[in-house]
This record gives sequence, C-alpha cells and structure tokens, in this order.
Amino acid sequence: MESPIQIDFIRWIVFLPLIGAIVNGLLGAKIQKTMGKGAIGVIACAPVIIAFGLSLNAFLTLKNLAPEKRFLIDNLYTWIHLGSLKVDMAFLIDPLSAVMILVVTGIGGLIHIYATGYMYDDKAFWRFFAYLNLFTAAMLTLVLGDNLLVLFVGWEGVGLCSYALIGFWYHDHANARAGNKAFIVNRVGDFGFVLGMFLLFWSLDAHGHGSLTFREMVKWAPSIKDALIWGWPVVTVATLFLFVGATGKSAQIPLFVWLPDAMAGPTPVSALIHAATMVTAGVYMTARMNVFFSMAPDTLNVIAIIGVATALLAATIALTQNDIKKVLAYSTVSQLGYMFIGIGVGGYAAAIFHLMTHAFFKACLFLGAGSVIHAMHHEQDMRKMGGLKQWMPVTFTTFLISVLAIAGFPPFAGFFSKDEILWLAFTSEHGNKLVWFLALCGAGMTAFYMFRQLFMTFYGKCRADHHTQEHLHESPSVMTMPLVILAIGAIFAGLIGLPGVLGGSQFAHWLEPVIHAHAEGQGSHALEWGLMAVSVTVASFGVLIAFLMYRRESLSPDIFCNLAGGFLYRLFDRKWYFDEIYQVIFVNGTMLLARIGSLFDQYIIDGIVDGSAALTRFASWLNGLFDNYIIDGIVNAIANITFWVGNKFRRVQTGNINSYLYGILIAMALAIIVKIRYWS
Repeated sequence: MESPIQIDFIRWIVFLPLIGAIVNGLLGAKIQKTMGKGAIGVIACAPVIIAFGLSLNAFLTLKNLAPEKRFLIDNLYTWIHLGSLKVDMAFLIDPLSAVMILVVTGIGGLIHIYATGYMYDDKAFWRFFAYLNLFTAAMLTLVLGDNLLVLFVGWEGVGLCSYALIGFWYHDHANARAGNKAFIVNRVGDFGFVLGMFLLFWSLDAHGHGSLTFREMVKWAPSIKDALIWGWPVVTVATLFLFVGATGKSAQIPLFVWLPDAMAGPTPVSALIHAATMVTAGVYMTARMNVFFSMAPDTLNVIAIIGVATALLAATIALTQNDIKKVLAYSTVSQLGYMFIGIGVGGYAAAIFHLMTHAFFKACLFLGAGSVIHAMHHEQDMRKMGGLKQWMPVTFTTFLISVLAIAGFPPFAGFFSKDEILWLAFTSEHGNKLVWFLALCGAGMTAFYMFRQLFMTFYGKCRADHHTQEHLHESPSVMTMPLVILAIGAIFAGLIGLPGVLGGSQFAHWLEPVIHAHAEGQGSHALEWGLMAVSVTVASFGVLIAFLMYRRESLSPDIFCNLAGGFLYRLFDRKWYFDEIYQVIFVNGTMLLARIGSLFDQYIIDGIVDGSAALTRFASWLNGLFDNYIIDGIVNAIANITFWVGNKFRRVQTGNINSYLYGILIAMALAIIVKIRYWS
C-alpha cells in the first residue's frame, strides 16, 4: 500500500459541523432571540453544505489518482504514545470513507435543510440544530478515523447524540424512555466492540506488530491467522466481538429493539439516524475491517444468519404496523439485515453499495412521512389518512419513487444493490442457497408492506377528520426540494453498480483498494438474468397482494389476520414479544437483582455492620465496668491503704524528743526480749 498523501483540509470536514454545534449550543438561545430562527438555520446548514463541498473535492482528488494511491490523510498530532502503542489523531480519506462522507454530508445536509422547515415552530430550534450538527460531526469522525480509537470516539459520539435527539422532546416520558433505551442497548454492543478492539491489538502486539491504525493492521493481519485464544482462532473471537458492536449500532438481532423506538424523536432525526448516519456505522466498520472478517469464515456464517433472520423478522413486524414511521423503522432494520447478508457472504462492496442506495430512498421516505405528518397536524396513524396524493403531489411522487426503489424494481437504485446481494448469496463461495431463499421471501414482504403504506396513505378516500382535511396542503419548498433531490438519487444512484450482465459494477471497482477480499458471483449470465427475474416476480407478487387488499379492496386483510387463529398476526403485531421478553429477563431481572442486593445490604451487610457496632458497644461497656470496678478499685484500694498507713505513721512524727526517746527505749527493750527469746 502506498503511503497516504498529506492533505490539510480534511479536518475541516469534521470541524465545520462541530463549530456549528458549538456556536448554536453556546450562543443559540441568544442568537435565536435577537436574530431569529433563520440565523440558527444558516449556522447549522452552512457548515454541513461546505463540508459536502470539501468531501466532493476530496472524492475528485482521489478519482484523479491511480487506484493504489487513493489514500489522503490529515495527521493532526500524536494522541497516544505508550510503549508499543502509537495512535495519531488523524483523518483518512480512501475510496470507502469517501463514499461515506459524501453520504453523511450530502444526505445529512438535505436533512438539515428540510429540518429548518419541519422544526420551525419548535421553541428549542437552536438546541435541535446544535445536537444535529454534533451528530453529523461525530459520524464524520467515525468514518474518517485513521485508526480504531478515533473511529471509536465517533462511535460513542453518535451514541450520545442519538440519546439527545431521540429524547429531544424529553417532557414526554415516552420520548425520554426511548432515548434511554437507545443509549443503554448501544452500550451493550459497545462493550463487545471494545473487547474486539483490545483483543486485536493484544494479538498483533504479541507478534511484534501492535497497532490500531487500519493500514498497518491490514498489513500485519496474516501474522495472527493461526493465533489461538481459549482454543479458538483469535480472529474469529475478535471479529465476533466486533460484530456484537455492529449489532448494537446497526440494529441487528438481538440488539435491534432500540431502533423502532427511536421514532419518538423528530422526523428529521429519524431520517438522519436511519439513512445517513448511526445505523450505517456497524456496516461501515465490518467493511473497514474486511481483512479480519474474511479470515474468520465462522464469523461470516454467523453474520449471514443474523442478517437474514433480522431481515425476515423485521419484515414480518412491518406487515402489521399502522404508524407511518414505525413501518419505515422496521423497514430500516430489515434493509440493514440485507447489508449484513452481503457482509456474511463476503460481498463487502455490495453491502456498502446497498448502504449508499438505501440512504437515498430511505431518507426520502422518512422525510416524505414527515411531510405527511406535518400536513396531518402530527397524526401518524395511516388508518386516519388516505387520498393525500391530491393535496400533496410532490410528496406523493417522491414517495412513490422511493417505494419502487426499496421494493427492488428496475431501474430504480434499490433493485441493483439488493440484486447484487441476492446474486452473491446464491453464487459466491460464502453463499448459501437457504439464505438466498429467505432473503428473497423478505424482498417479497418488503414490496407488500411498502405498497400497503403507499396505498393506505395516498390512495382511496381520506379518512382524516373534517378539520384536518380543510387544512391539508403540500409542504413548503424548503421541505419538498430535498425530497426531489433524494428521489432523483433513488432513481439513478444504482447505475454505478450494474450487474455483470449489464457491464459490471463501477462501485465495486472503486472500492477495490480498500476491500481486499470481496466475493465474486460464480454463474452464467443466464443464471443472473433468471435470478433477477425471480426477485422482480416475487416483489411484483407482494405488490399485487397489497393492491388487492388496500387499493382494490377485493381481498380482505382478515383472511391473513385470522391465519392460525390470529396467532401469527398477534405475534407480528406484538413484535415477536421481544420487548416483553427483554422486560422480563433484563429489566425485571436487573430490578430483581437490585432488590436482592438491597435486601442483602439491608439485612446482611447492615446486619454485620450494626451487629459489629453493637458488639463493640457491649465490649466497651464491659471494659468500662472492669475499668471502673476492678482496675480503678485496685488502684483506689492501694491508694487508700497507702494513705491509711501513711496517716498512721504520720502520728509517730510528733516532734517531741521525749516521745522519740521513749520509742527508742521501747524498741530496744523489744529487741532484747526477742533476742533472748529466739537466739538464747
């Protein structure tokens, strides 16, 4: 690998949104009061737009370099130098991070612009944009970090900002609870990430190559290929730990439960989290560490299984949701599952490609949902909508384009990226026919629930109340303009990743300097055409069912709701009871342990302490008695006897010479008598 080229402007891609966050965070209330909300919007949006310009400049700079030289670095200073560990505060742009910063600043910038209209009536307008800028800066730190520690700073930063943004309307207990849930669940995943990071460094250091810098880790990765820990390959254990971190940030089983609740935050936050920033972090990290994951086939198998299970589970839940944002939330969880299927079958470039296309159509869908909610006076239940396309033509058109993209219809972007993952799942060395089939079923469900949402929201008779219908209107241009740009991306972004039968993927070729072990599909053009036809057919069948149920209304949803006595519907509607299970096992379990700990502290620890204190007091009381009546008694008795004897002898000392002479005379007489009596 060539040495990176030093470029000093990279830091400003991170620093500009950070400066916007600082200014609005410290001075925003005063600026909003004196200069108005327009000034807040400019302070928030301008740094992100300029950062996008710098990102585009960096991308063009890379494009003009030879593939092996496409590495730009901005080294600020040495952060840690301790023993063999040397970590620089440095930002790296290579083909992978270039894609990510264009997504974060480009789509993030559009979301910022949209939010100036959506959030205009909120009193805490300045605080919202301070958090939004900080969130963007943290994500940019994550994807630009030259090493795992800098990446981890951004990793924790987006976790903190998600807590603040999801719980932005913290006066509502449900919102505050959702923010707490996101923060706590992500801390579980982050613990695994830290363990994996430390294990990799420890293993590399044990072989004389201790480093956390990506290009050095890649260089020395083969040295730990055969290393073992607890009887397992080190790379397998370390990558499993790293994947635990990814399941937290990118909402995979078992740590996906926070993401649907993130809908409690303002809609622009939902769009930013679900499309351009936080949930993509886990996918990006696994792609960045692709050398280590490719050395651990067992880990890849686990990732593929978790990915397809998440894709299916989230899709089944989305089938029954009536909240317009909840449908999109579970859709995001499902699409992230597809990205991890791509990772699991060795298709790292395919996963990043789907990440990029998904960012366009999912941001458009969320912002479109926000436009609907804005027109419906914050109503989110699709059962109270319907017929909105006549009032909201721009929102409807862009929403339709994005629905076609996520459903996987050509020539929209989602078709190309999802088809690439399905192709690799079927034909690559790490592929699995069962994984392909289950992913295909998930694609059919995706088409169904997305068109169900489209028909319930925009078609048929409007079911809103009379007052709401009187005030239905299209959103202002500051909100619709980002929708149009994102819809254009949802149409054309897939053209840079064409399948092999149409000329091959330029996107995969672009990532080759970073993706060192990307899987290739092995099959004929006829097979590839056939698999594409199957995926489109399955998606079309899903659309047909949705059309018959929710547009034509010739097929009753009750037929499916009553299957197995309604058990399946209840299971999907209650989200497979994950929240209830987690409540019983983890929340109630933790509370039970806390109660047991409290009782143990109250009756055992406090009993021991209080008993020791009582015993000490009793011993002190006995000691006092012994001191008062024995020790003091003996001392006082000796003193009294001494005093009495002294008092008696004191009387002998009268000062009378005659008395002394009589005494001497008596003493001599007694002595003579004794002598005569005992010694004669």
